[in-house]
Amino acid sequence: MSANAAPLSSRLPVRWLVIAMLAVVGLLVVCQGAYRTAEVQVTGAVLRLISEHGVYVAGARHTVYFGLGGDRPLGLQMTPECSSLFLVVPLVLVTAVLGYLRPANTRRLLLSLLVFGAVVAAVNQLRMLLIVGLVNWLGISTGYYWGHTLMGSLVSVIGGALALVLFVRIGLRRERTA
Repeated sequence: MSANAAPLSSRLPVRWLVIAMLAVVGLLVVCQGAYRTAEVQVTGAVLRLISEHGVYVAGARHTVYFGLGGDRPLGLQMTPECSSLFLVVPLVLVTAVLGYLRPANTRRLLLSLLVFGAVVAAVNQLRMLLIVGLVNWLGISTGYYWGHTLMGSLVSVIGGALALVLFVRIGLRRERTA
């Protein structure tokens, strides 16, 4: 055994972490519909606060309808690939691998995963609200194109990159020695 290798008994809890992370991935995949419903519920709640037109959330369809009673009613459906879960699941797997390889970082890795998840969820809400705002401002066709395809993608890429940088900085930094 090399000088840096941890004894088997100290790696046992790390194996449980890996098993738990894999269980979380399975749970997230199985419950992705409920997760997407929660995402549109949050979007609907924010829209109710800021919109002068009606808002309706069809949770079973993962869709938020806005502009009801106005000139441009529209529904946005949260598809699996547009959900923040699409980015969270791979990072849970990365956390499991890194936790196995660097057990001393386990607490920081779990914190970094929570921060990552919160940031990408917030960024996804911002993207949804950007689409709604641009549809209201530019009309359905142009607003949706700019809000979803161009600006929404830009917000997602920048927000995802920021979340990933935070994940790495929090989870992989070394302790400073005095």
